[in-house]
Amino acid sequence: MSGRQCFHCKQWIEEGEQHDCWTTTEAALTSELSDDLREAWERLRETAASFGQQQIYASHKSIMFSRKSCYFFVRPKKSFLELCVFLGRTLDVPQVRRVDRSSKAKHVHVIHIRHRDEVEAPITDWLREAYEFSSARAAPDSKPKRPATKKASRRKTKSPVKAKRR
Repeated sequence: MSGRQCFHCKQWIEEGEQHDCWTTTEAALTSELSDDLREAWERLRETAASFGQQQIYASHKSIMFSRKSCYFFVRPKKSFLELCVFLGRTLDVPQVRRVDRSSKAKHVHVIHIRHRDEVEAPITDWLREAYEFSSARAAPDSKPKRPATKKASRRKTKSPVKAKRR
């Protein structure tokens, strides 16, 4: 009996058996949520979907919301929904449990949601801000680019060294 153990999910996979633990769905990630968390999830999804065109998809243990790049994602846990929102500024408010710099321009804000009633302003305002910020970041710069300088083209190229004859 030969096979292997999956590095990610630790499941035993027989030789020749198909296995893809990375593929998942929203339904699979939210199937074991309590009623309060399910209602909170549904309200979060409805709110985000109302912002406009975007992609909503499951990836490993998260449900991602993105335009050209992810502007927030949700990790369903047993007792809360971990909401991670990407903004161009840092929020210093009680709802935000942690803030980390995720890139030069973005900060990720970690928020725990336990009930449907928490999915209202200011959290919905932050989600819309993240949606709009992702659009602004994806748009081409309005600032004109500098033309290439002639200096680069004037650089001297080294000529091959000629060998001296003796």
